[in-house]
Amino acid sequence: MKLRAITFDTGGTVLDWHSGIVRALRRVADREDAQADWHAVANDWRRRTMAAIVGLDRPTFNMDDVHRLTLDESLTHFGLQALTPAQRHDIWRAWHELDAWPDFPAAMAALREVLPVVSFTMLPTSLVIDVSRRNGLTWDAVISCEMIGVYKPRAEAYETAARWLALSPSEILMVACHNFDLNAAHAAGYRTAFVRRPDEWGPEGPPHPHPNMDYDFVEDGFEALSSSVMRALGEPETGQ
Repeated sequence: MKLRAITFDTGGTVLDWHSGIVRALRRVADREDAQADWHAVANDWRRRTMAAIVGLDRPTFNMDDVHRLTLDESLTHFGLQALTPAQRHDIWRAWHELDAWPDFPAAMAALREVLPVVSFTMLPTSLVIDVSRRNGLTWDAVISCEMIGVYKPRAEAYETAARWLALSPSEILMVACHNFDLNAAHAAGYRTAFVRRPDEWGPEGPPHPHPNMDYDFVEDGFEALSSSVMRALGEPETGQ
């Protein structure tokens, strides 16, 4: 297999957004003695955000803006209108303070020894910078759909990312836990890797936990992905 770069979806695939958002909701709610199913609130917020950003073409706003708008919608839906603007900001800011999945940093470092690793994401650039510094993640590049102006799964997003990397799409491995992202990447000519993240949506489980097409790699975690990619490249596996 000829690969010259690996691109990673970042929100969900790399970051444990659900746990971070639930913690923020509970932290704010405890101060107000508010009660709700915080897992449901977090997932409702995520669904509203994705519905408002996926596939957009040249929007005048980014995903941070959408997070702030859809937070108000979710809080209203769950009867939490009493939260103040400062408290809402505290919850919104949690997106910039997320933890990476525990198995990602070591696998990323191992893969980066042999190939460039790139965050290719719908998240805003500033958010990726913040969470990367928090988690000690060193990317060779960050390509946000905010920069391109076109959001996944539009073909132009994948074509532009490949052009910016000066690579043929077939030389790039797109890694994600979401079928819609990988299917679009495959259609654009990328190689593809599905990494299962069964806890991405908390106890509810992800809406699409299994691959829906024949990807190049299907793995249960990042350590397994790193080993499989090393074997495919003919590289010795490094200890993680």
